[in-house]
Amino acid sequence: MYYNVLKILKEGLNDNKGWKKTWQNPEIKKKYDVIIIGGGGHGLATAFYLAKEFKIKNIAVLEKNWIGGGNVGRNTTIIRSNYLLNENEAFYEFSLKLWETLENQINYNAMVSQRGVLNVFHSDAQRDSFVRRGNSMIINGADAELFDVDKIKSIYPFLDYDNARFPIKGGLFQKRGGSVRHDAVAWGYAHAADELGVDIIQNCEVTGFKIKSGTCIGVETNKGDILANKIGCAVAGSSSVLMSKANMNLPLESHVLQAFVSESLKPFIPGVITFGAGHFYISQSDKGGLVFGGDIDGYNSYAQRGGMDMLEDVCEGGLALMPTIGKARLLRMWGGIMDMSMDGSPIIDKTHIKGLYLNAGWCYGGFKATPASGWCFAHLLAKGASHSLSENFQLDRFKNGYMIDEKGQGAQPNLH
Repeated sequence: MYYNVLKILKEGLNDNKGWKKTWQNPEIKKKYDVIIIGGGGHGLATAFYLAKEFKIKNIAVLEKNWIGGGNVGRNTTIIRSNYLLNENEAFYEFSLKLWETLENQINYNAMVSQRGVLNVFHSDAQRDSFVRRGNSMIINGADAELFDVDKIKSIYPFLDYDNARFPIKGGLFQKRGGSVRHDAVAWGYAHAADELGVDIIQNCEVTGFKIKSGTCIGVETNKGDILANKIGCAVAGSSSVLMSKANMNLPLESHVLQAFVSESLKPFIPGVITFGAGHFYISQSDKGGLVFGGDIDGYNSYAQRGGMDMLEDVCEGGLALMPTIGKARLLRMWGGIMDMSMDGSPIIDKTHIKGLYLNAGWCYGGFKATPASGWCFAHLLAKGASHSLSENFQLDRFKNGYMIDEKGQGAQPNLH
C-alpha cells in the first residue's frame, strides 16, 4: 500500500475501511537468498536496503517476538552525529543524512524531528574536549556550534545556571540532531521491505545454525529448518546467546539500558539536552511527555527491565541540570538490552564461518545508527566486502589491537 494525502482523504471518507496491513504474514519458504535474524531496526533496515539498493528480493527477516518489541521500541529516540573519532563520526554522519531522507525512502511518517542536540559542559577541560569533538565533526562534514552561556540561556532558560557544583559554562550544539518516533522506524522499514517482497516472519525463534563443512547453509527455528545462501545476525543484546549456537564467543557484554517517560506537560524543551557532569539526556515528545535516560545498569542481564537504583541515579542527574522537572510524575519506564563491546564501537563483519555475518556491539549508539547500519550490513551481505564506512568495524580488531575507543575508557564495556 502506498501512503499519500489522497489516500488518507479517501479512507477518511470511507470510514477507514480500505487500509491494508502494513506488512503481510507470509508462508515461510524452504530456502532464501538471504536470511536476516532479528526484526529490529537494524535487521529490517538491512532487508530494505538489500532489496532496494542491491536488488536482492528473496529475503526473510526472522523475529522471535513481534516487530518493534525489542530495542528499536525501547529507547529515547535520539539521532545525532556528534562523535570524536573519524571512524565513528563519518559513519554516524552518513546515518544522519539517511535519516533526513528516510520518510521519502520508506513512504512512512517516522516523525523525524531535527530540533537540535545540546551537550552542556561544566568545566574548562570539558570545554576543550567538546571543542575538539566539534572540530572533528566539522572535518567529517557534520555541523557543530559552540554555545556560550548567554546563548544557552536565550534558548533554554529553565536550566539551573546558579548551581555552584555544576556551573553551566557553555555547550556543543548540533542543529541537525534531534529525535525520531522509535516504533515508527520499525513499522516503516517493515512496511517498505514488505512492499519490495521481503518475507517478515514474526514469532520465529532461531534455535540453531545448520553448518556443513565450515559453511552455514541455514537455520533451525521453532517453525522448522530454513535454508539460505547467506545469514546475517542483527539481534543486539542477544548476540552472544545467538552466536553461541554457532560455537562463537563474542567480545560483548549484555546490559540493561533504561528509558523513562513522564506525564504530559506543556511544551518547553525545544530539542535534546545532555548533562555534561553526569549521564543524563532528555527531550520532550510530541505528546508532551519528557523522554529521558542515563547509564546502563551495572550488572549483566538479558531482562528488558532494570533496577530502581539506576532510576534514582538518572533522576538525580536530571534534577541537577533542571530542577523544574522535579514535580513531574513518572508515567512509564522500560529497558533495552545493550550489546556493549570492549571499545564502545560496533561490529559489522563476516565471521570465520562462511555465509554467516554479524552486526552487533552497538552499545548506546544502536538507534541513531539504524539507517547506516542497515546500509553497510546490506553492502557486506550483497558484495561480500565491507563498505568503506564500516571497514574498521571488524570482529578481529580486539585481537589485533585496532581499538576504536571513542571514550578512551579502555576495554571496559560497562564504561562505554
